[in-house]
Amino acid sequence: MNLQLEILYLLASVLFVLGLRGLTSPVTARRGVILAEFGMVAAVWGTLLHPAIVTFKWIIIAGAIGSAIGIAMSALIPMTKMPERIALSHAFGGLAAALVGVSHYYEHAGHLDRVTMSALGFEMMFGAVTFTGSLMAFGKLQGVVTSRNVTYPLQNVSNMGLFAVMLTLWAALIVNVGAPQDLMFYSLFGLAILLGVLLILPIGGADMPVVIALLNSYAGLAASATGFVLENKVLIIAGALDGASGFILSIVMSRAMNRSFRNVLFGAFGKPDEEHAVAGTSTASGEVREASVGDAAMLLSGSASVIVVPGYGMAVAQAQHAVREMAEHLEKEGVRVRYAIHPVAGRMPGHMNVLLAEADVPYDQLFELDEINDDFSDTDVCLVVGANDVVNPAAKNTPGSPIYGMPVMNADQARSCIVLKRSMRPGFAGIENELFTAENTVLVFGDAKDTLGKITETLA
Repeated sequence: MNLQLEILYLLASVLFVLGLRGLTSPVTARRGVILAEFGMVAAVWGTLLHPAIVTFKWIIIAGAIGSAIGIAMSALIPMTKMPERIALSHAFGGLAAALVGVSHYYEHAGHLDRVTMSALGFEMMFGAVTFTGSLMAFGKLQGVVTSRNVTYPLQNVSNMGLFAVMLTLWAALIVNVGAPQDLMFYSLFGLAILLGVLLILPIGGADMPVVIALLNSYAGLAASATGFVLENKVLIIAGALDGASGFILSIVMSRAMNRSFRNVLFGAFGKPDEEHAVAGTSTASGEVREASVGDAAMLLSGSASVIVVPGYGMAVAQAQHAVREMAEHLEKEGVRVRYAIHPVAGRMPGHMNVLLAEADVPYDQLFELDEINDDFSDTDVCLVVGANDVVNPAAKNTPGSPIYGMPVMNADQARSCIVLKRSMRPGFAGIENELFTAENTVLVFGDAKDTLGKITETLA
């Protein structure tokens, strides 16, 4: 039976690696997810064969409850709310790791070696931080908690002080491992719960993609430490993969938003300097040129090439299917249509990719910023659907802007630019968009889904 368990764990680990490899490209992403799903089946199957399991009663009950919650979440949460669902998943994973640590300590306090105590303290701390941090991220995304930056005097100092106290308690637990230290352990657990809230509180909605990636890393590290505590090889491997990939992704997201990763780690990032923000908002000049649906349709029908830049507004309007229908009509007329995906468009990494994949947009039409940014200057029409900060030329032209230095799409370099927006409200950065007053830009106001539908009807 132990041999069967080891074989299943090995199979699960290989499938997890292949699944993660598949997620590196939209073309192989679905295959990667399927492989990872089979890996999880193998991992669960192997765990059920573990000789330490003497009854399946509570496992069956817990499995039924968890399955019901998972099915409900999948069925009821729309694709536009995927960031919120991911945040909740991270919260559940972090809580599970933390509770495993608490349970293991409760059962074996005073009989743990230093290595086990080190891993146990690590999993409990990071699991608790992930739990409350993910709940805060969910609240900010859902609007239950303000999405604005909430800061207070000496915020970073107090957070670092709190973290230092936690490290001290953790070290004390490791040193005094031979005797129960309940007060220190549960104090560490409580402080980790508090730190998760305080770390995410000062982060604005604009930086949620980085937060989600970083919390994903925390959850993976906590799971890997849980594997060391339980001597579970597949949990160590899966957690390490999750932790490493999440950490790398958070760095990539930080660079894509022109954020220092140091700011991510120490909190209070994503809050623009107010003096610079004022300077940034004063650079946009000229008048906004409003266009009708007919004007937009005429520009699109007379073009040879179109680049669509989607943003969070597309997700809010659930306009991904309307975008595809319009693109299909243009393609029938011989127009080349491509999609430019900014790494932080939307509210989580890959948000736009997920929505467009759901609408069956061909993978080979999706291009990342580095792959397509030089092509805007040779493009007839750039169609911006609900994107804002990721197409703002201020990031390139205005040193005083809070987003200066952030890599953005060169939408302003297209021969003509059509922007679909509900209103003139600014993006997450809270500054005016210089693209909207550019000479080659027209704005069509209204719900993006309805506007695209009318454009398609006009083209027909």
